[in-house]
Amino acid sequence: MKAVTEFASFTLNAALKAKAALAADGKSAEEIQAALGTTYKLEGEKLGYFLTALEVAAANSENLKRVLVVRLAEGERAPAKATQTEDIAIYPEALVTVRADKPKDDGKRGGRGGGRGGKSDSKSSPWGMSPEEKAAKLEKSKASQAALAAKKAAAKT
Repeated sequence: MKAVTEFASFTLNAALKAKAALAADGKSAEEIQAALGTTYKLEGEKLGYFLTALEVAAANSENLKRVLVVRLAEGERAPAKATQTEDIAIYPEALVTVRADKPKDDGKRGGRGGGRGGKSDSKSSPWGMSPEEKAAKLEKSKASQAALAAKKAAAKT
């Protein structure tokens, strides 16, 4: 596959509006084609590609990014949703929208990570623990060590 040209969605959308306005004025298909050619400075093959791209864009207007015009090599197949004429394929390329998963509300504050990696989110000071918190932590540690020593002693007997 070799790219011949591409048409951006904003150009195609503007051309579709212009085409609709010309059709509402009662212009014929040849007059519409000539008007679009002069407006977008297209002629010959490229004007033909543009008109076919307009049809493809009209059919695939949702999330359209651009319409690609590619020349197919011998034996190649046109992509899905492509309009094929002889050895040329014209197909729409859509925008891919990725939605982020909703963050889980597990009761922790901070949203995305919550802090600098510590397990406790309930620090009262950003500079570390207060002397009272240090004393409470030391007593808790001593109590757990005593409980572990008692458990070991009970296991030996």
